[in-house]
This record gives sequence, structure tokens and C-alpha cells, in this order.
Amino acid sequence: MADKIWAGRASQAVDAAADSFNSSIGFDSRMYAQDIKGSMAHAAMLQAQGIISAADGEAIAAGLEAILADLESGALTVDPAAEDIHSFVEAELTKRVGDPGRRLHTARSRNDQVALDVRMYLRERTENTVSLIKNLISTICTVAEEYAFTVMPGYTHLQRAQPITFGHHLMAYAMMLLRDAGRLNDASKRMNVSPLGSCALAGTTYPIDRAMTAAALGFDGATMNSLDGVADRDFCVELAAALALMMTHLSRFAEEIILWSSWEFRFVELSDAYSTGSSIMPQKKNSDMAELVRGKTGRVYGDLMALLTMLKGLPLAYNKDMQEDKEQIFDAFDTADACLTVFAPMTGTMTVKADNMRRAAGTGFINATDLADWLVSRDVPFRTAYKLTGQIVAECTRLGVTLEELPLEKYKEFSPLFDGTLYDAIDIDNCVSRRTSYGGPTGDSVLAQVKAVRAML
Repeated sequence: MADKIWAGRASQAVDAAADSFNSSIGFDSRMYAQDIKGSMAHAAMLQAQGIISAADGEAIAAGLEAILADLESGALTVDPAAEDIHSFVEAELTKRVGDPGRRLHTARSRNDQVALDVRMYLRERTENTVSLIKNLISTICTVAEEYAFTVMPGYTHLQRAQPITFGHHLMAYAMMLLRDAGRLNDASKRMNVSPLGSCALAGTTYPIDRAMTAAALGFDGATMNSLDGVADRDFCVELAAALALMMTHLSRFAEEIILWSSWEFRFVELSDAYSTGSSIMPQKKNSDMAELVRGKTGRVYGDLMALLTMLKGLPLAYNKDMQEDKEQIFDAFDTADACLTVFAPMTGTMTVKADNMRRAAGTGFINATDLADWLVSRDVPFRTAYKLTGQIVAECTRLGVTLEELPLEKYKEFSPLFDGTLYDAIDIDNCVSRRTSYGGPTGDSVLAQVKAVRAML
């Protein structure tokens, strides 16, 4: 009982099972550096404000620096029997420096302390995740640049639709990931206010300087309302939502890689370093890394839903339910970072089978819209041209030929407007190169997109 920092009122020790159930040291110990740095800033402020003596402030600072160094070097390990990282650090400090350690918690509560630690920790994690996203975007740009002019079929409803380039397809994912990085950065900016000094919920009677601790810890300011300071976990939800949407994009990309690497497509082949085999079928090469990304997406969704559900019925201010925030948001970041770490090299090392893509683009009548547009250029209303082209496609299907293979005399049976120039219009490569509208699939457009995205990075 004596080792509990809240001991005093209770006359009976906490049941062992309940104590274990209540403990968070198993997952919040990863925040030890943030907890110590926050405590150092708090102690420096207490000293500056004359709330503790200079001697006590210096003893606390030296003790905390030594604890951080020992934890970093491995000379000190976190006690798994501690209730949480905050009580562990305070107990270790008191053991080393005595009474000054007992003064550290003046004008502070574990409520604002944990809110501070989580914000600081997630700020660092967000920065790291954004860096991983940018690395993947850079990899996509490199591959897209190499295959900027590689023609492939574009799809809707998983049916061949219109001709595009592989580089254009890849850059669509670069755009999604740019937005993901932006969302994480936006959430991080809103998160970057210090709750330290909110105390349990109602601030403190001590003459603290919240602006001083906020500045010392790299925050843009301090939370304006002490209740909100300790009760707010919006930033966890925002970050989890941004990660969930990013995982949606990775999952869609993974699904396409899985399809493209199948024998039915054969558009790409994954490196052996990022695929596996079968325990019974020796011919198999499975896209397990991409499949795991697709599967782990649901895990991040679950983290988001757990956070929302945990918060939805909580009265102000702090409630023990909020201890559940950390495992969920930590897992969301851990999972997302693991997926990003493997996705970039998986994408960068895959072999692109350009000939198979071009061959696929030659079938499926993906130049039908271009044939209709050719008729429109002859003053045929688009809807009329659309219907006429559909009839021609039906005839080609009956004859087992493509639009390019259908003889001119057959075209003239549908309309006397047809002449030999139609074949130039429906040539697959021309169909792509003439799509010069802004953001289109031409090779030059892809190169412009790559240049613009690299500038943003």
C-alpha cells in the first residue's frame, strides 16, 4: 500500500487482481521519455515561480536526467509492478533524491500529466508516420516516372474501361497519400497545445506559469479550459481517423497489387523478398505482404471505433475509461507504420510487365469512347454517337474482332460518315496521348504530376 502515490485515504490494500486490472504500466511505459521531459519542464517552472527552492529544483532536474539516461542505456528498467509510468518515475526519483522528489508533483495531477505525455508522444509518432508516408510517395513517384508512358487499361467496375498509363494509375495513390500526410499534420497542429497546469480538472491555487512549460515543451500554447485540458482526447480520435483513411488507401493499393500479380492479370511480379510460397503447392508465389496490409486495415478501423465508443458516454472531466485511449492509438500507429515500412520497398522492387499491360489495353473495346468522340467531331450528337458506337461494338463482339480490326466497309454499313481517319482516332496509343486535359493520363501529364508532388514533398 505504501508504494501507491495515492495512498492515504484507503485502509485496505487493493486486491491483487484488481491492482493488475488497474495497471497501465504494460503499455504506457513507452512514454517514459515524454513523462520525464514533462516533469523536468514542470520542475523548472516551479523553481522559477518560487514554488520550490532552487536546491530542490536542481536536485529534481539532476535526478530526472539520470533516470532518463539510465533508461535509455538499459542500466534501469521499468518496474512491471508499478501502477503506471508516472508513479514509476516519481518513485525512482524519490528513491534517488529524497524529499525533493516528493515535491515534484506540486501543482500537478496525473490527469494533466498523462494528457501531456500522450500529446508529446503522439506528436513524435505523427512526425515519424508522415515521414514514412512521404517515403512511400517518393517511391511511387520513381516508379511512375519510369512507366509514365506505359499504356494499360483503366477500369471501372473491374471491367476494362478506357486506356491510361501505369504511371497515371500509380500517381492516383500518391495524391491520396499526400492528403493522408496533410490530415495527420493538421491533427498534430490542433493537438499541439499543452494541458499541463490543468491539474485534476480545476487548475491550481499555486502561481504557476503555464506558458513557460508549454514553450519549454514545444507547444504552441496552453489549453484554455482546464476541464477540456484533461478530458480532451479528440486528438486521439482525429489521428486514428486519419490513420484509418490512410489504411483504406493502402488497402486499395494492396488489392490492386494482389490482382496485378495474379496469373489472370500478370501486370506486375513482386520481388521474392516481399512474397511467400505455399507449404503444399511448389508453384505458388503469394502476395502475402500486400494481403497483410489489406487485413491489418480492419485492425486500425477497430482502434478508431474503440476510441469513439470509449469516449461517447463520458462525463467531464477525467474517467478511468480514458486509460483505454493509449492501447488503441498506439496500436493504430504501430500497425500503420509497419504497413508503410514494408509497402515502399515492396512497390519499389516489383517488376512491371509493360507488354502484358499493353496487350490487355488492346482488348475490351476501351477505345469505344474515342470512336464516339470521332463521330462527334463530324457533328453527330454525342448521345447518337454513343448509341451507334454501342451497335458497332456489338457487331465486333459477334465477329470476334476489335474496333481496329473491323473493316472500313463494315463501318460504312453503320454510317456513311466513316472514313479511314477513324483508325488513327481509335489507335490505343493515340487514345492516351490525345487525353491532354489537365490531370489526364498522358506521359507528359504523369511527369508533370511527379514533378509537382516531389516539390510538395
